[in-house]
Amino acid sequence: MSTVNKDEIEKFSKLADEWWDINGKFKPLHMFNPIRIEYIVDVSSRQFKIDKNKQSPLKNLQILDIGCGGGLISEPMTRLGANVTAIDASSKNINVAKAHAKKNNLNITYLNELPESLSSKKKFDIILNLEIVEHVDNLDLYLQSCFKLLKPKGIMFTATLNRTFTSFIKAIVGAEYVLRWLPIGTHDWNKFVKPEELENKITDLDFSIINLTGLSFNPFFQEWKRTKDLSVNYILVAQKN
Repeated sequence: MSTVNKDEIEKFSKLADEWWDINGKFKPLHMFNPIRIEYIVDVSSRQFKIDKNKQSPLKNLQILDIGCGGGLISEPMTRLGANVTAIDASSKNINVAKAHAKKNNLNITYLNELPESLSSKKKFDIILNLEIVEHVDNLDLYLQSCFKLLKPKGIMFTATLNRTFTSFIKAIVGAEYVLRWLPIGTHDWNKFVKPEELENKITDLDFSIINLTGLSFNPFFQEWKRTKDLSVNYILVAQKN
């Protein structure tokens, strides 16, 4: 069994050279990053009882970034003090990420690996599944693999898209066809995951849900904010029991 979807890997591999172009195909992720980073630091500081206002709030925490792409989250996590291992099924993505990290003198362990094939000898405090689960095959195997790689009491952030009529209009029609924020075909609405579906799968693996928040985009201020509205983008945080 495998979590890899070859069509998805090929699709993102073709765009790999654009990961760090803030006005390129991944501009929406660059705009998304500030709220994602803020949320990760907020929740992690509470769970691990650390001061989020200090210079390196994530110092000594072991983070696994799955589906890291060009390293858009891996790099800021490293700058915040974390020891980051980042994996991606696309070798081209990993090569882009390695080159960018080297250019910026950042020590990040980048691996062309799948979560199910990664050695479980090393355990992580935090696993980041950010905008990845809607692109994998066999979500159950994917989540099982994450569970094995996480330390007891470790936490997992899963950011994805809800399967609703609203998400179809905003994330597919709006973002891909009208605004052209994303290449057409970036998302398959049928692979979006409802929060209750994700909760059930995660709790069946002996996780406890510790936080759930929606994220919405304000077009006037061109920024993302947290919201109680889960109809499109949301992040679910779970702790391994």
